[in-house]
Amino acid sequence: MSEKKRGFLGRLFGGKEKPDEQPDIAAETPSASEETDERKDEDTADVTASVEMDVEPVAAMAMPSEPFGIGAEPQLITDMPPTQVYAGPEEILSTDLGDEPEDTTETPDVTEPEPEPEPEPVQVPAPAPEPALEEPKQSWFQRLKEGLSRSSASLTEGITSIFTKRKLDASMLEELEDILIQADLGVDTAMAITERLSDGRYNKEISPEEVRQILAEEVEKVLEPVARPLDLDTGQKLHVVLMVGVNGTGKTTTIGKLSRKLRAEGKTVMLAAGDTFRAAAVEQLKIWGERTGAEVIARDTGADAAGLAFDAMKEALEKQVDVLLIDTAGRLQNKAELMDELEKVIRVIKKHDPEAPHTVLLTLDATTGQNALNQVEIFGKVSGVTGLVMTKLDGTARGGILVAIAAKHGLPVHFIGVGEGVEDLEPFSAKDFANAIAGLA
Repeated sequence: MSEKKRGFLGRLFGGKEKPDEQPDIAAETPSASEETDERKDEDTADVTASVEMDVEPVAAMAMPSEPFGIGAEPQLITDMPPTQVYAGPEEILSTDLGDEPEDTTETPDVTEPEPEPEPEPVQVPAPAPEPALEEPKQSWFQRLKEGLSRSSASLTEGITSIFTKRKLDASMLEELEDILIQADLGVDTAMAITERLSDGRYNKEISPEEVRQILAEEVEKVLEPVARPLDLDTGQKLHVVLMVGVNGTGKTTTIGKLSRKLRAEGKTVMLAAGDTFRAAAVEQLKIWGERTGAEVIARDTGADAAGLAFDAMKEALEKQVDVLLIDTAGRLQNKAELMDELEKVIRVIKKHDPEAPHTVLLTLDATTGQNALNQVEIFGKVSGVTGLVMTKLDGTARGGILVAIAAKHGLPVHFIGVGEGVEDLEPFSAKDFANAIAGLA
């Protein structure tokens, strides 16, 4: 074979070209005369022709789309079938095309293995949602202390500002007395506290904590005689409770909460919607009746309150219920005509039972301050108030008004409220109230 042909095949199968010479493809292509001269016999011509037929497609595959430039690297054949192995040009020419030599090269198994089937996802049951952690239920004292926080904070700040690294003197006692009166503790209670502080401590240093301790003890002394639970087991077949008070003090809500407590004690309860001026009050009482299982006696808005009270007394006696709770319309203590109507309701009740109403509860709004003292006096004269329910102590910084009322009137305090919840109305405890208002644990 000519050197030109060997150069072509050598370049095709890894031969290197000199970097500064550009291959002449046309020159490397053998002409017809050259092929004739090189043929020695028919077999050689057949082999040469066969080789050229095999080589031409391969050369076409390796032929770049553009002539190699100076310094260009020859392209490698990367898409050659993996099962066919090409040897050098000498071996190709000497191969007997009639009997192809057995290829002893192990053919790599290029068959891609079938992908293993993906395992079916295991159906893991969704974890049950964790139950919401309930906040620990507060004790009554904790709710009371929180409700009286504004009142206690006002007193604590005032006391701390006075009794800090100072010796007790007259000016300090006067400042303390002013703070106590501003908290509506009353003049008598304020004087009792300052007198106790001056006894044996004059011209001596005293800590704010010691002052608050004395405050709590003196407040407890005033409240202890009036802290009495509501007793409805007085021997009457029907115990009648009349609820009175000005607008917005929480009469209807208090009736509902009392009904719940009485029903929990196993008593049968009937409710009378005597606030006939407010449709909302009637509906509110009906809702409380459904919640507590108590029967509700109601009439249309604007109906005569005295007539409703008469009917309620009659039905309660016939059905032999244990307790009848009668709501009344809110009225200002200075409105004579409204107070006259309240007296009429009481007269009608007494027609069924001369001793009724057996209990008259006056609800007081702690936020009204000194005005609550006047309400106790007026309602006491008209309706014969037998006990107090103090509400909304959590909405004022002057919760000490309860101390002033107890010191002046001495009426029993049955319940106090520090919120709108059902559990925010509890029997009154003098010690708990005194410690809460003084900011003690």
